Amino acid sequence: MPNRPAPIDHPQPGLRRILAPNPSPMTLHGTNTYMVGTGDVAVIDPGPDDAGHLATLLSALSTGERISHIFVTHSHLDHSALAHKLAAATGAPILGYGDAFAGRSDQMMQLSKQGHLAGGEGVDMDFRPDILLKDGQKTAHSDWSLEAIHTPGHMANHLSFAFEGYLLSGDHVMGWSTSLISPPDGDMAAFMSSIERLLARSWQRFFPGHGDAIEVPSQRMHTLRDHRQAREAAILRLLGQKPATPAEITRHLYQDVPVALLAAAERNVLAHLIKLHNQQQVTTDPRLSPNALFRLA
Repeated sequence: MPNRPAPIDHPQPGLRRILAPNPSPMTLHGTNTYMVGTGDVAVIDPGPDDAGHLATLLSALSTGERISHIFVTHSHLDHSALAHKLAAATGAPILGYGDAFAGRSDQMMQLSKQGHLAGGEGVDMDFRPDILLKDGQKTAHSDWSLEAIHTPGHMANHLSFAFEGYLLSGDHVMGWSTSLISPPDGDMAAFMSSIERLLARSWQRFFPGHGDAIEVPSQRMHTLRDHRQAREAAILRLLGQKPATPAEITRHLYQDVPVALLAAAERNVLAHLIKLHNQQQVTTDPRLSPNALFRLA
């Protein structure tokens, strides 16, 4: 793992990055909490429920500054869990797309209700924004303005936040890793659509929820799209040889992945299979589930 960055840095004027102390194989060095603006500042992704991180966030304010808004990209515990304590300490409202179920497709809701998709990995079920943000909604205050862009895929309630040609991309686009797409919280078709939507706009840099800034966003998004398309093609080739379960497909396609990450890889495979099932390229035996036998249609 590369050297851990400084706990507080300034990746560009008007933007502060405060690194949460939660490094792991899924978070790299930890969650990036951002502060935008000066004076009355906006916080994006307060991070995990950690008293030390809360103290660091408050210490990152200059004399006379205050936190006026708390934005959350999505309700995973490493991004949103500290939101309510930070709100209590500052009086700032919490802004987000919705609770942990907001934005889910009817199919994902139905599969979840039927018990076929457990999901819930690291989901903050207690997250409730004070202010619900719509896609394209802008919030302006003091010397900053943020545009909420609904980017479902990693999670259905995922927002990215645009400002001055830059994007706070949360877990939708990261430079160090691909995003986990774990149904029913994650949706591969939605992820691909969100990538295409962001590719339609011009961006200077992305600031992700984990890892370093992405200097050439279009290149990174093309790489992510190509990777997903290649993985999908590999799944179809494998199923062309014989039917297989998601676990069997994962073991075949992810032979170089550490054992500790195989469960996450299997969730990605399942997300691809659900997308292919909806496109009528594969069928299941019996019904669609994480343990079903998949075959070419």
